Amino acid sequence: MDLRKLKTLIDLVAESDIAELEITEGEDMVRIVKSVAPTAVVSAAPAPVTVSVPAVAAAAAVSGADESPNAGGAIPDENLIKAPMVGTFYRAPSPGAKPFVEVGDSVREGQALCIVEAMKLLNEIEADRAGVIKEILIDNGEPVEFGQPLFVID
Repeated sequence: MDLRKLKTLIDLVAESDIAELEITEGEDMVRIVKSVAPTAVVSAAPAPVTVSVPAVAAAAAVSGADESPNAGGAIPDENLIKAPMVGTFYRAPSPGAKPFVEVGDSVREGQALCIVEAMKLLNEIEADRAGVIKEILIDNGEPVEFGQPLFVID
């Protein structure tokens, strides 16, 4: 996509009441989301990021695990949705919007669960399988590390 066209789209979103704009041209997809600050965040990716849970690794220590209903017991690795990258965890598509999922929600494979912002790119994290959200392990706006558990899905 032409950079001048991209700049024009960013300016249009910044000056309007639009909170989010997504445009697909051929194989290119651009998503512009107006942030709380007067600048716009641009996400350009050929396809949404899908989380695949590796079959290897021991249960990771989760902050606040003492308050968890699973405290004292390990959560099976196949029940965890983990961060595919380092970034900032957001439960909703924009500030003030309804979260993607809540505890107790049924989700289908490929459904967006959250956003991890990395280097000003917003990456939707999708469920790798169908199930029910049993626990959300990270608070909104908190930094996450690669491989850090985000959700317990059963």
